[in-house]
Amino acid sequence: MNTLDDLDDARKDQEKWGTAFANDRSNNPNKYQAQRRDAASKIRRIELYLKDEGVIPKTDQELLDEELDQLYPNAKPKRIVVHNGNKYQVRYFPLVQSRSRKTVKEWGHKWVEVS
Repeated sequence: MNTLDDLDDARKDQEKWGTAFANDRSNNPNKYQAQRRDAASKIRRIELYLKDEGVIPKTDQELLDEELDQLYPNAKPKRIVVHNGNKYQVRYFPLVQSRSRKTVKEWGHKWVEVS
């Protein structure tokens, strides 16, 4: 069960790993990378759960994304759709990449209004 307290704990954990990385004097740019990545992923999962349950209100962009995802579940990136008199295009972006940044481990997307 995810609660607002769990979200606060996850944010504190992320801050702890960010501070540990900032205060680290070693010559290792990848130190604590896994912990920082896992903390950010945990925050995303908890926020998504709380928004789906209605504990945290969704933004207008998230509501639009959700509505367009339901109407066009298999939309390709270059496809333009018309919704309520406005044209939208889905844009995909990497959320989590490998350490070498050559492989995307998790993708995100949002609908952008085009003219």
